[in-house]
Amino acid sequence: MSRKMLYQIPCILLIFICSEIAFAVTCATQAQMTDAQRNAIENSARSLSAEIQTANLQALQQNTLPSLAANFSGITGAIEHLKPLVAPATITVNNLYLLDASANPPAATPTDFYCGSPVVSFNFRSLPRGTYALAILHATGVPQPQQISLVMAQAPPNRWLLAGFFAKPMMSAGHDGLWYWKAARAYSQSKMNWAAWLYYQTASDLLNPLSFLSSPNLQELHREADQARPSNFPAAHPLVLTVQGVSYTVDAVATTTAFGALDLDVRYTPSAAQAAQLANPPIARQQVTQIMSALIELHPGLRQAFHGIWVHAQQGSTSLFALELPMETIAATPPPQAAESASSGE
Repeated sequence: MSRKMLYQIPCILLIFICSEIAFAVTCATQAQMTDAQRNAIENSARSLSAEIQTANLQALQQNTLPSLAANFSGITGAIEHLKPLVAPATITVNNLYLLDASANPPAATPTDFYCGSPVVSFNFRSLPRGTYALAILHATGVPQPQQISLVMAQAPPNRWLLAGFFAKPMMSAGHDGLWYWKAARAYSQSKMNWAAWLYYQTASDLLNPLSFLSSPNLQELHREADQARPSNFPAAHPLVLTVQGVSYTVDAVATTTAFGALDLDVRYTPSAAQAAQLANPPIARQQVTQIMSALIELHPGLRQAFHGIWVHAQQGSTSLFALELPMETIAATPPPQAAESASSGE
């Protein structure tokens, strides 16, 4: 839900996510593998990551499953985006998993793997029969550290070929996921539930390298986040703010690091009359600053938790006006009225 660091490198996958049926499959963690298995998987992952770091697309394509290599443009774009971030990085292997789905039916099927203790699970929606490995790598020593996950498929003669590729930032606005988790807990204990909810989402984005991975720690993080989720947070239903007799429909609130620091990212849909006023810059600025001030009045903890606020006036996918202001420049307004109760936090 967050726009903070977003980008997330597009996932180019032969393998998709979320399963409904499980077959007889096995999973081995790196501690459970033989030396030969672990060394083969690690060496292949390091070789592929070197090709990613140098954007050696020809070599990477040759070491990719044929079905994926035949449509390589998506991976090309992802690697070109990632290269300047990780080219000088130090690559370390964080986790390795050996996933045996050789007993699967011939057609691709939903498949779940349960690995190690405490259990880490992987939920694949459509996995062809075969043997796979998952390598989770960290690219550090650079301004924007990244976590890179490689899904590899075993092919004769004992080769590991790229079958899926993910990359995500490890930090946002200078902090890692554990920092955001601890801060989210503190905001939750102080009943600053909007700040807590958004910080929990940031923590989840940073700590989970793959959307189809689950672990006890991540489950605990999600449980805490659910407890802190504000009832009036705009999601399925917008939040209507009424300021000095004028109502604004806020459709979405997320976070962004577009300017480096962690800002709120607020999207609202102006009425026809409000949209017409946006052609006048002073009036447009007044509109969005009223929304900023109203949100801070409704949830004072936001001023402490975020550097500033981005507000975007949008009609569908069209941006009509946008403005970012640091918190210290946003003036207070008379207390706004919200269409939904704010009793869930602050």
